[in-house]
Amino acid sequence: VLIYNAMGLVNFAQGEMAMFATFIAYALIEHGLSYWLALPLTLALAFVGGVAIQRLVIRPVERAPVLTLVIITLGLATLFNGLAGFLFGYAPRSFPSPFSVQTLSVLGAFISYQDLGVIGVSAVVLLLVYPLLQRTTIGLSMRAAAHNPDASRLLGVRVSWMLALGWGLASLVGALSGIMVAPVLLLEPNMMQTIIIYAFAAAVLGGIQSPLGAVVGGLSVGVTVNLAGAYLVGGDL
Repeated sequence: VLIYNAMGLVNFAQGEMAMFATFIAYALIEHGLSYWLALPLTLALAFVGGVAIQRLVIRPVERAPVLTLVIITLGLATLFNGLAGFLFGYAPRSFPSPFSVQTLSVLGAFISYQDLGVIGVSAVVLLLVYPLLQRTTIGLSMRAAAHNPDASRLLGVRVSWMLALGWGLASLVGALSGIMVAPVLLLEPNMMQTIIIYAFAAAVLGGIQSPLGAVVGGLSVGVTVNLAGAYLVGGDL
């Protein structure tokens, strides 16, 4: 949703970028940094990496047809997946979590503190991102640059840098999502491939331009899939 708001483009490399950033966090922790130092450092590196990708890879072709940009993001997905496998291997690894794996009973349903933590982090991100896009000059400039770049340039908006900022923010949020989900799924190069399919479904269901809609869509898809798996077709869904 962030990339779409910043470029009018769906980024198919988003999941692999998040996975690669999570491997960076893992490497930092393995080299002795605490989780709470590795987390902000990884998010900063992810932001810089997202900006760099836009400036070096996307910017030269930002006026190209949409299909060209889609193919480039698919190529980036393949690149990050292969690079992660080359550098870190394909064996699943456990990733530390700041949340307990203990469960809590809510109205007869069991939910782990890990899941509650992920929901809480999602809520905090939403409370930060939604006002940024909807209520600030930078957010307005980002959306204007994506959806009417020529008029934005005439009004003095630095369109290319607004697009780069959108990529940086999306990369940062993606890195955070990878770090949150890695303790549940185990960390390996294909970790985010299923997640990103659900994410696209959630974004489309909630409205591709709406961060709030994406969160509501994500909860709707997640609950529906779990209920269908439990009561309709069994655990093999």
